[in-house]
Amino acid sequence: MAFGGFDSKGSGGHAMSEINMVPLIDVMLVLLVIFIITAPLLAHSIRINMPQVSAEQVQEDPKVIDLAIDDKGQLFWNEKPVFLDDLQTRFAAEALNKPQPEVRIRADLNTRYETLAKVMASARRSGLGRIGFVTTPAAGQPAIPPAAAPAK
Repeated sequence: MAFGGFDSKGSGGHAMSEINMVPLIDVMLVLLVIFIITAPLLAHSIRINMPQVSAEQVQEDPKVIDLAIDDKGQLFWNEKPVFLDDLQTRFAAEALNKPQPEVRIRADLNTRYETLAKVMASARRSGLGRIGFVTTPAAGQPAIPPAAAPAK
């Protein structure tokens, strides 16, 4: 019998050769329940072809070239004096950079239009596409216009 005592009198003095089946059946029933629960989940899975993503490099803010023109027509490249004749070669060298720099022109109120036109034409011929103007607001006006009120 599987539930024999520890004394050797009742069993006739020989070793117990039967295996206790109850724990084995318990483990098998637990495994059966686990398989019954997980089998439908595996059978009803949906295959989705996910798109492949390639990460792009984050674009840095482009370099800014501050070009100032005073009322006498003198040019200043990032606050360093430069001649109008040297401007074409400097613009051409900067146009090769990736990303291309932004040229910000700050001209005096009394600057001749001819000088300003030559500077802009030189930048365009060199291949620079981002040209902007820096201005100061008129007296009595705010530097930044107020934001519009949200619609109700």
